[in-house]
Amino acid sequence: MSKIALVDDDRNILTSVSMTLEAEGFEVETYNDGQAALDAFTKKMPDMAVFDIKMPRMDGMDLLQRVRQKSKMPVIFLTSKDDEIDEVLGLRMGADDYVKKPFSQRLLVERIRALLRRQEAVAGDAVGETEETKLMTRGSLTMDPLRHAVTWKGLDVSLTVTEFLLLQALAQRPGFVKSRDQLMDVAYDDQVYVDDRTIDSHIKRLRKKMRSVDPEFSAIETLYGIGYRYNEE
Repeated sequence: MSKIALVDDDRNILTSVSMTLEAEGFEVETYNDGQAALDAFTKKMPDMAVFDIKMPRMDGMDLLQRVRQKSKMPVIFLTSKDDEIDEVLGLRMGADDYVKKPFSQRLLVERIRALLRRQEAVAGDAVGETEETKLMTRGSLTMDPLRHAVTWKGLDVSLTVTEFLLLQALAQRPGFVKSRDQLMDVAYDDQVYVDDRTIDSHIKRLRKKMRSVDPEFSAIETLYGIGYRYNEE
């Protein structure tokens, strides 16, 4: 049974969403502010979390930043209807997905399930070695899906589940272009709709992390209006 943490200062949302998730077979812990959640996370991390962005004491952005110092667990942001800046900033900081308020609880459940399935795939739960689970080396890049480990020129790079899957998809076939739609298929379940901006934000975050260990990193090329390509050194 997967444990989901819900962090939101709206008690109605906490009550209704937790009831829905429990009915779907999840174990749910609820917190009405970021600090309370962080205090609990220092004792034991959940399997994934859903954060509201605007909360008292510690908002969702600050909470995510603290969590990312210790954990790669999948995180979904709840954002206000018109707050695109928060969505993009949240993805750049390392969130895996976002859902706009007001939201369909069924949609939220599907996105949670999609993230958990991707996390299990990256962890290598499937028996036997496949193209998705075996160690991959592309020039200065090494990816180990079984350990969710990435190195660039021998230096460790910490990626979220989504960032790992996007980089893996691009690096598997150097020189070949992946459209945004193809990358959406890699990173998201077919039942989950995301727009181009979501993929672009993940790629920007991925580049930033790679450049944190190598300022000259340029292996991921943007082909405007087409998609992205990984160029092996």
